Amino acid sequence: MKMDTDIQYLQGVGPRRAELLRSELGITTVGELLHFYPFRYIDRSSLQRIADLQPGQSYVQIRAQVLKVRLYAKNGAELPAEQLKFNMVSRMSVIVGDGSGEMEIVYFRGIKWLHSKLIPGSVFIFFGKPQVFNGRINMAHPEVDSPDSFSAGALSGVYNSTEKLRNAGFTAKLMQKLMGSALEMVLPSLKETLPDDVLREKGLCPLSFALRQMHFPTDQAALAKATYRLKFEELFYLQLSLVKQKFIRSRNAVGIPMPHVGTAFHACYKALPYSLTGAQQRVIKEIREDLVSGHQMNRLLQGDVGSGKTMVAVLSALLAIGNGYQACIMAPTEVLAQQHFANISKYLAPTGVKAVLLTGTTGVAARREIHAGLEDGTIGIAIGTHALIEDNVRFKALGLAIVDEQHRFGVDQRSRLWAKGAGGRAPHVLVMTATPIPRTLAMTLYGDLDVSVIDEMPPGRKPVQTICVGENKRHAMHNFIRDEIAKGRQAFIVYPMIFENEKLDYKNLELGYEEIIKAFPLPDYKVAIVHGQQTPQEKEFNMSAFVAGRANILVSTTVIEVGVDVPNASVMVIESAERFGLSQLHQLRGRVGRGADKSYCILMRGYKISNESKRRLELMCATENGFEIAEEDMKLRGPGDLEGTQQSGLPISLNIASLAKDGLILSDARNYAEHLLDSDPTLTKPGHEILAAELRKDKYSSKDYSRIS
Repeated sequence: MKMDTDIQYLQGVGPRRAELLRSELGITTVGELLHFYPFRYIDRSSLQRIADLQPGQSYVQIRAQVLKVRLYAKNGAELPAEQLKFNMVSRMSVIVGDGSGEMEIVYFRGIKWLHSKLIPGSVFIFFGKPQVFNGRINMAHPEVDSPDSFSAGALSGVYNSTEKLRNAGFTAKLMQKLMGSALEMVLPSLKETLPDDVLREKGLCPLSFALRQMHFPTDQAALAKATYRLKFEELFYLQLSLVKQKFIRSRNAVGIPMPHVGTAFHACYKALPYSLTGAQQRVIKEIREDLVSGHQMNRLLQGDVGSGKTMVAVLSALLAIGNGYQACIMAPTEVLAQQHFANISKYLAPTGVKAVLLTGTTGVAARREIHAGLEDGTIGIAIGTHALIEDNVRFKALGLAIVDEQHRFGVDQRSRLWAKGAGGRAPHVLVMTATPIPRTLAMTLYGDLDVSVIDEMPPGRKPVQTICVGENKRHAMHNFIRDEIAKGRQAFIVYPMIFENEKLDYKNLELGYEEIIKAFPLPDYKVAIVHGQQTPQEKEFNMSAFVAGRANILVSTTVIEVGVDVPNASVMVIESAERFGLSQLHQLRGRVGRGADKSYCILMRGYKISNESKRRLELMCATENGFEIAEEDMKLRGPGDLEGTQQSGLPISLNIASLAKDGLILSDARNYAEHLLDSDPTLTKPGHEILAAELRKDKYSSKDYSRIS
């Protein structure tokens, strides 16, 4: 029997159970069953005396003799053995003893079979959870084994299950029986999935040993060896596939050479009213090295809100211009594109470089003029939305494409931009995100990109004071906003909009808006509202009113999460803050604290919140470090569910490794994958055929979230 054998042909399964395993657990082959690992282990290495059992203990094991068996009907009456009909029985009580004491064991299911087995005078091992009933210790539904099945040092695996599986008789015992059958059938002909040199250099145990120990560990040390081997293998192949893509692309993608710096770069740099941070300088150096390398740049720039990514984008664009090429900056929304244009125009003032704004609302005459300027090269930098990728937009010599908040754009949209490169060559690519991503996740989601991180905030940027309050402080919160508005400031009030219940959330927003209108009436206050059910024009009108200062308060859903830059806004109120993920809360908080004034983020929470929500809100109040928050968010929520990354999962599904917990193994696997490809880039060395064959499997090519060109 092989790993890819249909699960129904495994002894003890058959068509009915196979269908259940497929629908409930996604298991279709024997190999998938063996890679379905226990999520925890119970120590069955010791026996306890009945006299020592305490309620509330975890699972315990006793060796005891059956002393008495009684059967009861649904009405509680005991059924005499001579009139026994099992369809009348609802409960079986078994009294057992071990010399130190006696206890009751109760069964409500499988009574007919158990009654034939648990004969008074026989001895068994009982494994279950002690509990108290009518003031006495008992056990409900313990597992029953023969006394010779006990072995000191044994650990028993516990597998994830579902109610449907449990009702169909998929007990822990059955799962172990199936795993045992699968191992006996597969292990004799099992092929190793890692080359000998990898096993030797990394000190890994063989696959056959690892699989047996995962399901039937002899001791903790053997289990640790097996776990490490399987985690390393998963993460190693994941990284090998990504590093190989990166290697192939870097060899094949000839980049537009940009050896010069140019006068425009120097003019902008010298005119800056402040010094760049060390992190900004480091990132610009990394980008410059890419541009002169002869290979196409594909770089991800991560930086927390307000860390100075826009400045890096401007200087990068000016490097392209200094070499005779054009640059474009694509933003996901019109408001963000307008903000970029306004900010970048200031930076470009001393350079003489012409920049234009191209969006969906650009007029026909202005659009005609912009198209002509891009084609004849008089326009150096085009800033815009998806309007930049329309077919009639042609550049004379596009050398650098910068995409802000790249997760908001689809692959097709981006590829249309790359097709506009000078001379048919793909432009250099810089993608930027203000969503901090933990290093282990970035290494996986963007594994074939080079990653730069701005991990330093510009000097003088004031921290945002974050406080968490309950409903009883709502009146005080309104008074605080009034005080800030009296000082000439503005406030955001954000409501959750979670897609599963859009109608309910929309109602919450509407009620909240009505409450704010009552608390902040005309003519003293002006309140704007923005949400996903408005037309783009309505959204634009209300957002623009707030940005321009015509509205004091913006009531909104999370559509304002990315990019809205209102230096005059000093208060961010987040309603039902417990319903947001950490990364999203951090993004929302980043909308304030962008001006010279002291800024505040007020987290409004409900009366009853979970411990996990409490931890999230406490962390928000304790730190402003986006990367620290993202790491914690991944631990709490799992890598596939990080809000802000907008990813539907990972390039391959992980059965045993965790990006949140196995960062050290992931880094080691990444380094080893790079080391191996340095010495054998085509994976054709003797023994490495295994690696090439594994990478050809569908799971490594079906999803590639990081390809951007």
